[in-house]
Amino acid sequence: MKILVDADGCPVVNETIRTAGRLGVPVLLLCDTAHEMFREGAETIIVSKGADSVDFSLVNRVDKGDIVVTQDYGLAAMVLAKGGRPIDQNGRLYTEGNIDSLLASRHFSRKVRDAGGRMKGPKKRRPEANIQFERNLEALIHERTGREEQ
Repeated sequence: MKILVDADGCPVVNETIRTAGRLGVPVLLLCDTAHEMFREGAETIIVSKGADSVDFSLVNRVDKGDIVVTQDYGLAAMVLAKGGRPIDQNGRLYTEGNIDSLLASRHFSRKVRDAGGRMKGPKKRRPEANIQFERNLEALIHERTGREEQ
C-alpha cells in the first residue's frame, strides 16, 4: 500500500507525510510543472502541465488498496473504480455510497456557472480540518494494513 497525493493545491501535504511516515507508508506527491514541490519523506512525480495530466498520471499508478488524497470528485471516482480509497483534505472518505451525489452536485454547479450564475464557494479552511484529516487518514491506514490504532 502507498499514499498518492494530488498535490497541486493540496493543503494537507505535510500532514499526509507526517502521518504516513509515522506509520511506515510510502508517499508519492504528483504535481505538474506549474506546481513543483519537493518534501522530505515523499517521492515527487512531476508531469507535464495540462488539463487533468496529474489526475491521469495518478490514476495510472493506483493499485487496489492504495490511498489517494484529492479534492477532485472525478479523480476520486476513477480511484474507486480501481479499488483505491480516496480521502479529501478534510478527512471525508469518498465511497461508492456518496460519489454519485458528489458528482451530480459538481455537474449542477457547473451548469449554473456556465449559465452565468454564481455558486457559494467552500467555507474558509479551519485548523480543525487538518486534525480531522490526520485522524481519518490514520484510521484508513490502519484499516488498510490491518494494524490496530495506537
